[in-house]
Amino acid sequence: MADNYPPPDEDALQEEEEIDDVGYKSVKDAVLFAIEVSDSMLEARPASSDKQAPESPAKAAIKCAYSLMQQRIISHPKDMMGVLFFGTEASKFYTENEDSRGDLAYPHCYLFTDLDIPDADDVKKLRAMAEDEEDTVDDVLAPSKEHVSMANVLFCANQIFTSKASNFLSRRLFIVTDNDNPHGADRAMRSAATVRAKDLYDLGVIIELFPISKVDHDFDRSKFYDDIIYKTTPNDPQTSGLTPTLTQVPTSGGDGISLLNSLLSSVNSKSVPRRALFSNVPLEFGPNFKISVTGYLIFKKQEPARSCYIWLGGEKPEIAQGTTTQMAEDTARTVEKGEIRKAYKFGGEQVSFTIEEQQALRNFGDPVIRIIGFKPISSLPIWASTKHSTFIYPSEEDFVGSTRVFSALQQKLLRDQKIGIVWFIPRRNAAPVLAAMLPGPEKMDENDVQITPPGMWILPLPFADDIRQNPETNLVVAPEPLIDHMRTVVQQLQLPKAQYDPRKYPNPSLQWHYRILQALALDEDLPEQPEDKTIPRYRQIDKRAGDYVVEWGEELEAQHRKLFAEQPKTSTLAKRGPKATEPLAENPPKKVKAEKGDQASDVLNLYHSGNLSKLTLPVLKEFLTSKSLSTAGKKADLIERVEEYFDKKG
Repeated sequence: MADNYPPPDEDALQEEEEIDDVGYKSVKDAVLFAIEVSDSMLEARPASSDKQAPESPAKAAIKCAYSLMQQRIISHPKDMMGVLFFGTEASKFYTENEDSRGDLAYPHCYLFTDLDIPDADDVKKLRAMAEDEEDTVDDVLAPSKEHVSMANVLFCANQIFTSKASNFLSRRLFIVTDNDNPHGADRAMRSAATVRAKDLYDLGVIIELFPISKVDHDFDRSKFYDDIIYKTTPNDPQTSGLTPTLTQVPTSGGDGISLLNSLLSSVNSKSVPRRALFSNVPLEFGPNFKISVTGYLIFKKQEPARSCYIWLGGEKPEIAQGTTTQMAEDTARTVEKGEIRKAYKFGGEQVSFTIEEQQALRNFGDPVIRIIGFKPISSLPIWASTKHSTFIYPSEEDFVGSTRVFSALQQKLLRDQKIGIVWFIPRRNAAPVLAAMLPGPEKMDENDVQITPPGMWILPLPFADDIRQNPETNLVVAPEPLIDHMRTVVQQLQLPKAQYDPRKYPNPSLQWHYRILQALALDEDLPEQPEDKTIPRYRQIDKRAGDYVVEWGEELEAQHRKLFAEQPKTSTLAKRGPKATEPLAENPPKKVKAEKGDQASDVLNLYHSGNLSKLTLPVLKEFLTSKSLSTAGKKADLIERVEEYFDKKG
């Protein structure tokens, strides 16, 4: 199973959970970077070209932490992040804003930025460290002559998480090192480190290892780190797959740029915790046979989201705290929540319901994924994908053995190329839908980082009303020579490995939004133009397919001449027909608008017959304008306004 831990006590962490704009729990995250400082970590790797400067693993890790903090301060403003160096000659366990922290001493551990919500000063400080602008860089990154105790490092991390992020549901320790056996044959030191790792495990902190191989030695986890990094349990909220994905950052034969890119790719894949859309929903196979699963929204469009309002009228910008008060329209008195009732209009009358009655109307049963049957995967058409799919993963919290049953079903469906048809209610008061349950294999990238975990996907199937019929078109089939030339062009323009990776093409408008916010927060110069990676690479396209496109154009001209050469020659007059020589008729008279009295009577007749929807939008607006009523809103709003007018008049 994957590397993870049991979830902490949810009652104690309830205050740290929020419901976001898509309706699932958004968990605050606390990440502490622990970067080893040693001679080998500070040794620059040779560059592959003259344009690229050598980069050391330690400096690449610092830049990686700076990049992550830079992203978090804008996109996740409530998450915490800190940087801890270990193996340093200097020792420090408090920041400039603290006098001390319990007078605890951790030799060769240097807390560079404390675990807290990043601010502009923290980002600037880390950027200065990454770009060698800090005067104290050499003092901070001076490696210790003595071996650092990993027990002290883990105990230091324990104290940081306990004092700064005690109520966070997601707490993770990122260890970046190239030493796979820090204590050698010293069993006492290894045992002490194992005990401290167990303390972190009991605290609910996840240890993520980013091992860096040396030029002449590959990192071996079995020597030490397999003893301090625990296997996960399936009910952990961070679990994202059925099997562990252990990432190793190679450095042999690579330069500093490739090392930084590999490390960034590895950290970004684990930088955001999995956030459940729903948890512990039963997956029913039959009567009295069910397992529990958790659902995740893996793919979602990234858009700029406002997290708060900023008041700029004072001496310095401040976060505005908003309040909402509902007032009566006639008396302007404050309306209490208990006085508010919801009503629906039926037959011209307002029918109100209590809160209990509304909940009963919307209740279609408890959340469930009930398997109805199975079909071949080929029976699922491409147009059936009209909504977001949900990734499901087993949970052992309610039913022990759910993982084995789920894995057996997933592998069987993959092997037989089948899908399940299910009755799907994700949450209470959610509308039930028929959905397809598709098995999905595990997918890895070129760095052996897990892109998509193995599991199953719930794809809501459209009803008949959701499907729009395509218009009838008369397609013209191109000649075979033209198709052959275009096939060559398409083959030259295929992406590497014939795969499209959306992570390589970020939303340019979103990145521009974040870039402006970053410049304002860090007092940087405003950028002149956004970086848009979705713009086609025209030079490369012309180099690879330019000549083939020209050949295709020449073939198109040849086919065009051939097509018109085969048609019989006729006179222009014959093609236009005898009516072409006739003079154009005068413009037809415009329709005379109906009198206002006739229009009002027509609207009244349609109101009595219940057919106001037959009126067009301009007619409705003209009628409302004549009665000095508002014309704002959609057609349904205008019809409702007309109905209210006649209701009051009648």
